[in-house]
Formats: sequence, structure tokens, C-alpha cells
Amino acid sequence: MNTKILRNLASTIFICYATLAVSASPHWSHDEQSTWWAIQDTTQPVPLNYPFGECGIGKHQSPIDLATATINDSKNLNKVAALYDTDTTPTFFNSGHGVQVNTSENYAGALMIGEEAFPLIQFHFHEPSEHVVAGKNFPAELHYVHINEDGRIIVLAVAIDMGEENPILGTILDNMPHDEGGQNSDSGIQINPAQLLPADLDATNLEYYTLAGSLTTPPCSEGVQWYLLPKIITISAAQLEQLKGFYSNNARTPQGLNGRSLLSTQ
Repeated sequence: MNTKILRNLASTIFICYATLAVSASPHWSHDEQSTWWAIQDTTQPVPLNYPFGECGIGKHQSPIDLATATINDSKNLNKVAALYDTDTTPTFFNSGHGVQVNTSENYAGALMIGEEAFPLIQFHFHEPSEHVVAGKNFPAELHYVHINEDGRIIVLAVAIDMGEENPILGTILDNMPHDEGGQNSDSGIQINPAQLLPADLDATNLEYYTLAGSLTTPPCSEGVQWYLLPKIITISAAQLEQLKGFYSNNARTPQGLNGRSLLSTQ
């Protein structure tokens, strides 16, 4: 499957409000997340008329409260490497639900899990964080979204705390359209997603926690594998306010573990 097809698949999964070949998915917002499952698509027959039903009935939903999970560090886990490169033609995309950067069709950056490559399709931000610790949110969270040839989705999550200004985030926010659905694809700005990773980690051999979960936005599809970094990045107070100027409270609340545990390399 070529990279262009992968990006079309990503658009179908992550841009639920976009116009599809047959019909547009129903509108949703984070304010109504407790009833996402009940949102109807009146253009579809039963049971397809509840396209977000998994948000309510799924048992492996994301995000979670990390403090409530049992940590299992006894298993041998795959080596994970974030082999991101500079993208010369990224698209700064206002998805209608968050600040997002789509990588270009020819972008070669990927997350390597063992010997398997998962191309980086896009990365986006939530304010506050979606994953919490003992009920406490971080100010924001970064999600790197990867999809491989068979459609499997891998998300690498990085918590964002207050601290030093983040120059890469500043570039992203300064080039992000303010209109919902707006795309800036001819900025001439080059972005290396690796520069958003914590500075004091080995990107070729990540320490991580991992958990089977779901998309955190409708349709809340399960089968997503999450990799959570134990180290954080920082942004300044001014940057947090700039991020909130696009979208605020675009975070899903923690979901039940339902017997899941966190596997850890630590």
C-alpha cells in the first residue's frame, strides 16, 4: 500500500466530519463525549446509524488513568525506535477538533517496532492531556499517529508540562490556520517531528509503557496500540495560551481499564 493510500485511510479515520464518498459523518464535539455513542447518522440503516457506538460499548477504550493500571515489566518487549526525519512539505491542518500536522506523501519517517515500520501520518495536540495520573492532567499531550500497510494504528504519546518555550511548537502554532478545516500546505516551513520528542532520550531505543486501546475521538475504534513515553516535553505559558486559542478542553476523559495492564520496558 503506498503512502498516499495510507494518508487517505488516516483521513477517513481521524477526520470524522470530513465529506466521504457516500455521506458525511455526523458532527460531534468534546462537550458531548458522554453521549458520543448515541449520536445518530440518519443517512444510514440500522445498525450503521450509530457509527460511534463503540465509544459506549468498547472495553479497551482510551485514554486511561495511568495510576490505576498494574504495571508489568516482566515481559520481553520489542525495541521501539522513532526514526523521524525532516519533512520539507508538511501540511498545517486545523482538523476542527485540534491542532494537527500532516506529513507529506513522500515522507519516510516511521516508528520501528521490532523489525516492522509504521509510517508517521500525522501528529496533533490535546489540551489538557488525555492520559492522567491519579486524576491529574498535564497541561497538554502530543500524539504521533502511525498506520502501516494492513491498517494497524500505533499512537506514540508524549505528556507536555509547563516550562521552557518549545520552538517547534511555536512554529506549528504560528503557521496553523484558524478556520476549522483550514490547511496550510505551502508555507515553505520544514518540520522534523523528532525535535518534539524529549531531548534526553535515545530515539533509537525508546523506554516506554504500552497498552491496547482505542482512538480517543469518534468512532473510538479499538485495536490501537499505545506507546506512552515516561519523559515529558515542555511549553511556555504563552504557548499554552496560544494552543488554547485554537482548541481548549479537547481531551477525552479516562476510560475503564477492564482488566488491562501496562507493559513496561523500565
